[in-house]
Amino acid sequence: MLESTREFILIYGDAFVDYIANDTTNTSFTTFLGGTTINVAAGISRIGAPSAIITVTGDDDTSKFVRNELANEGVNTHFAKIIPEKRVTGVEVHLTENNDRIFTNYTDETPDIQVETQHLQPVAFEKASVFSFCSNTMFQETALETTKAAVKLAIEHDCLIAMDANIRPLRWESPQQCLETISEFLPFVNIMKLADEELFFITSTTTINEGIAALAHYNITLLMITVGADGTYVVMNGETIHVPSIKINCVDTTGAGDAFMSGILRSIHLNGLPVTAQEAYDYVFFANQLGAYAATKAGAITAMPHLHEIGEIIKPSTK
Repeated sequence: MLESTREFILIYGDAFVDYIANDTTNTSFTTFLGGTTINVAAGISRIGAPSAIITVTGDDDTSKFVRNELANEGVNTHFAKIIPEKRVTGVEVHLTENNDRIFTNYTDETPDIQVETQHLQPVAFEKASVFSFCSNTMFQETALETTKAAVKLAIEHDCLIAMDANIRPLRWESPQQCLETISEFLPFVNIMKLADEELFFITSTTTINEGIAALAHYNITLLMITVGADGTYVVMNGETIHVPSIKINCVDTTGAGDAFMSGILRSIHLNGLPVTAQEAYDYVFFANQLGAYAATKAGAITAMPHLHEIGEIIKPSTK
């Protein structure tokens, strides 16, 4: 169990508005609150754990929509920043025939207005059990420096560090810049989630086992590789465990990975890092349930389950 003074899971990243296609023709769209880190913060709150967000919004109607939606989700925005000139990024999300999502057309009118290092409040890290971030803001110089400063604060305050790679190639100048930037953070990460294609990209490998071996020297305490319908591989204490997926009627995979990460962070906030292989299995099995449930509905946050829709953590008798 984590210290009782640790009040919430702290999330850092950009707020987005997602324009998600209504069907696979990708000709009409519905607007949703979005962004990986926002999805995770809301997802955590929905399943009964406290979350707080570090982000920046402006004074326009879209920013007000974002803040209102976060408040409705029960996310703590005390550490978020309002800079009037900021405009929230928008992204079109297209659906394939297999109901997978493709991020296209980003609209970012104010990319240089970001949370700055001086906006970070040490008390947020003092109160956080886990500090979680992803790579999709780090292409921007200010956001990268803020991420580095936040990781430093997390280390200074004995806060666990979680990273979801969440690579969005369209946002980077080059694959090499993306790879080098992400690799800078790997030595400091306790908890990491990667999709299989992200594992292959980061490690320049072509199989799960090769990729896991390539990351071994970073000593990541809890490493998870999601492989869609094939479930998740979890690596802990040098042991690799396969956790099966949940069979569903897939409607839209947008946000499924964020729901998964919400489940992992909730379990760690409430119970600490898993100690045994069985505990790791249980954490990931629960997270797989959340991800599967999210994929049965359209949207990201709108598809995030509440705890009563999933039930308490199911603990299979054997892994």
